[in-house]
Amino acid sequence: MVSVIGVGDNTVDRYLHLGKMFPGGNAVNVAVHARRMGFRAAYLGWMANDPHGQLVNEALQEEQIDITHSRMVEGEGAFCEITLQNGDRVFGEYSEGVCGQIQLDQDDLEFISGFDLVHTSVYSHLDEQIEILATHSRTLSYDFSQEWDCAFLRKIIPSTHFALISNPAESIMANEELINYAKSLGSAKLLITNGEEGAVFFDGRDLFRQEIIKITDVVDTLGAGDAFAARFMVDYLCGLSAAKALKNAAESAAQACTYFGAFGYGTPIYLREKDS
Repeated sequence: MVSVIGVGDNTVDRYLHLGKMFPGGNAVNVAVHARRMGFRAAYLGWMANDPHGQLVNEALQEEQIDITHSRMVEGEGAFCEITLQNGDRVFGEYSEGVCGQIQLDQDDLEFISGFDLVHTSVYSHLDEQIEILATHSRTLSYDFSQEWDCAFLRKIIPSTHFALISNPAESIMANEELINYAKSLGSAKLLITNGEEGAVFFDGRDLFRQEIIKITDVVDTLGAGDAFAARFMVDYLCGLSAAKALKNAAESAAQACTYFGAFGYGTPIYLREKDS
C-alpha cells in the first residue's frame, strides 16, 4: 500500500463573502486526499500557534494525518483572502506566515524516507533543499502550479519523479514544446492541467488525455487540482494504468467541487489585530 507525505506549505483560505475560513495548502491537501483514499499519510511543515495554525492542526488530526514531525511555532499562520466578484473567485491579501521558516533536519529527512511518495510544491519554501529532499525520497513530486518558467523548471525537474504544472495559457493539447523541454531535463513524468480543458500526462513515452467530469452541483473549485493530483499519483503508483488513474483523478476532482474549502472544516473567520 502506497504511503504519502506532504512536506511544506499549509495555509488558511479566508472566504470573506462567507465569513468563514478553511484549512488548506498544496502539501496538506495532497496528504489529506491520500488519507481519505485509505492510505497512510503524513504532513511535515511549520504551523503557527494562532487560530490559523490551530485550525490546520486540528483538521489534520481529525483526518488522522501523522503530524508528529510538524512544528507549532510562534508567529502568524499563513492565509489567503478570497472574495467573489461577479461570480468569479478573486484572491486578495495573503501571507506565507511561519511556513517560510521551514528547515528540514536529519531526523525529518529520515522520517520522510519512510514514505513511498513525497509531495511538495512551489509554495513550500523548500527549493534550496530540493536536492537533499530528493536523495531521501523514494518518489518525489513537485507542484509548480502556474509559478514557473524554463529557468525554474531547469532547476527543479532533475530532482523530481513527478512534475505537476498548470499551463492555463495553452490549449491542453498544445503543450508539445513544454513536454519536450521537460523531457530534456530528466526522467520526470509530467502532469499538465488546464482547468476546464482537463489534463494530459506524459510518462516519458506516451501522452494521455483526460477531460474534466462535469457536475451540476459545483459550489467551490478550490482544491480540486490537489484532489486530482493526489488521486492520480497514488493510483498510478499502486499500479493502475495511466488512463484509469486519470479517470479516477477526474472523479475525485469533481467530488472536491461539491463542498467549500480544499477539504472542508469551515469555521468563522477570526479577527486579527489589523482587522479589528
